[in-house]
Amino acid sequence: MTEDPIDWVLIFEIQFGKWVANPLSAPNSGRADLICSYEVNQVSKTKEWMCGLNEANSSRVRLWEENAAFAARIPPGAMVLDAGAGSGPYMELFGHARYESADFEQVNKDYAPATYTCDLANIPVESSRYDYVIFNQVLEHLPEPKRVLQELHRVLKPSGQLIFSAPLFYEEHEQPYDFYRYTQFGLKHLFQESGFEIERLDWLEGYFGTVGYQLNCMSRYLPSKPRELGGGWKGAALAPCLGLVKLSASVGSMAFHKLETRFKYQDRGYPKNYLAILKKPKTAAFAPAPGVV
Repeated sequence: MTEDPIDWVLIFEIQFGKWVANPLSAPNSGRADLICSYEVNQVSKTKEWMCGLNEANSSRVRLWEENAAFAARIPPGAMVLDAGAGSGPYMELFGHARYESADFEQVNKDYAPATYTCDLANIPVESSRYDYVIFNQVLEHLPEPKRVLQELHRVLKPSGQLIFSAPLFYEEHEQPYDFYRYTQFGLKHLFQESGFEIERLDWLEGYFGTVGYQLNCMSRYLPSKPRELGGGWKGAALAPCLGLVKLSASVGSMAFHKLETRFKYQDRGYPKNYLAILKKPKTAAFAPAPGVV
């Protein structure tokens, strides 16, 4: 059996990724967890993943910035719920508050220890417990999103605030728990139907971040080996052409992600994610969840 040639596109991505890593580091987070590292065995010409992402992810930089700004206006000792906390990537930002977390913990991934392991549609706490709620990148994973928003409305105190983010444009992930993508109009409808006031609804990242993600997908998913292209002379002819396209897409992706962290362009195009700051009205009515008083 003929061995595959050395994957020079992969090797270039590694070296270029090392260069671009530091400028994209999130504030106060040390070296960013945004760049994937590889082990390349040039004897067997195989690849070994050392972490989950092959991109400099400007969306994570924006998420960190937005959550840091949200945390900065929370007074010491305030009650905070991280709903769908996962690995708790923003937990350290809320160290001055009384932080609690909830997650159903059914996806095969790493979780930080949660205060409550539960369905987010039925959180086992009293009504109006929390001053603030963190709700990042969760809504797309919920089969009944309105029920969960209504539950978060219940556990939030009147005049309490919630920070929210969810994707408009992103590949399927955490299967099979991936159900929806959201336009700004769908989000407005869900928020208002759930009793929230919308203080802010904005693009999380600008169009440069979206382009960076699109190019990253091209660099990862386009075929570049002759056998993936049908073999024979056609596959052999197409493979180097697509290899160059993948290489160009990889360079372009990193460049656009880097550019996004310096300039948020919103005049045209569309975001990868939406961000919202919601408020529970002072006079909001709520009904306790079954079994909760």
